[in-house]
Amino acid sequence: MTDLIMPETVATPSPNWNERPPVGPDGGVLIDTVVLHYTGMTSATEALERLCLPESEVSAHFLIEEDGKIHQLVHPDHRAWHAGVSCWQGRDNLNHTSIGIELVNPGHEFGYCPFPEDQVASLVSLLKVLARRYHIPQDRYLGHSDIAPGRKQDPGELFPWQRLAGQKFGLTATYQRNDKTIIAKKGMVSTEIASLNKSLRIIGYPVTQGEVFSQQTHDALQAFQQHWRQEEVSGCLDSGTLSAISSIEKQIDTHKS
Repeated sequence: MTDLIMPETVATPSPNWNERPPVGPDGGVLIDTVVLHYTGMTSATEALERLCLPESEVSAHFLIEEDGKIHQLVHPDHRAWHAGVSCWQGRDNLNHTSIGIELVNPGHEFGYCPFPEDQVASLVSLLKVLARRYHIPQDRYLGHSDIAPGRKQDPGELFPWQRLAGQKFGLTATYQRNDKTIIAKKGMVSTEIASLNKSLRIIGYPVTQGEVFSQQTHDALQAFQQHWRQEEVSGCLDSGTLSAISSIEKQIDTHKS
């Protein structure tokens, strides 16, 4: 592998990639999203083996170990196989247009834990390089859970999204953290829930419009909370979450305009 993105990056080539399809508005390749994952495995060695195993048919562009070591598995000009079935802002197949970064962490299945400082510092350094090279919009730094709600929950509620947003890698929600009054939950039907579903769709989540607080609504809301309301990941709509949704929705509109 040549042309490493960062000089200190370790080349750990994965065969699991192909060329990006021409899906851009000008008929060319489009790279405008970063998707963050956790490995959800017991060690970095185990994760690297799987990401580089042809039979697994999965990969990512980068993997960052707990001590901050960065592995480049696939050059970001190419299409890595990290997102799976995915959707954001009406666009399917996020593998086509995204850069996938795996963070070594056992995940919810094997003892989910905070992400170490050295790991996060290396991630920020990598994101700075990617932002300069690919001009990633501020509102398109996402978690796997955002683009595949209900199916994935990484990088999860312990990931320091606020720190990244402070570097303009993502958006910051404004809301009252202690306002946990429940407004709506799964199974309820109302015009207010229709507004909730509409807002979630505007932000990017694949939610069907309507007045029903469905499983789909629950999953999208839980993913939103893992990203922007991390102290209250319930899948229920509380007052603080509603304020956070309004805050992010306004910023999404601003970035689109």
